[in-house]
Amino acid sequence: MKNQEDEDITVMVKSATAATSLGSMLARSIYEGKRVTLRAVGASAVNQAAKAVAIAQGFAGPRGHDLWVKPHFFDSDIQGKKVTGVAFRVTDRA
Repeated sequence: MKNQEDEDITVMVKSATAATSLGSMLARSIYEGKRVTLRAVGASAVNQAAKAVAIAQGFAGPRGHDLWVKPHFFDSDIQGKKVTGVAFRVTDRA
């Protein structure tokens, strides 16, 4: 039996993150049975994360996977400032 912690991946997304590369990584992780959380602070970073999820579904869908996304807010401390970001919890529903 696998350790639950080995199944989770958390990725911080920046505005400069390439959505295609992130989507590809997300799809590969889903193929391996892992759950991924994308965390983004700022409108551009949230945009890149959302695009990556759509791209990952495009990769994974034809292989019989159906991605399920649960967005939620999170608080973080960045350089001494409290900021709120959006996290996307992605799992395979198939």
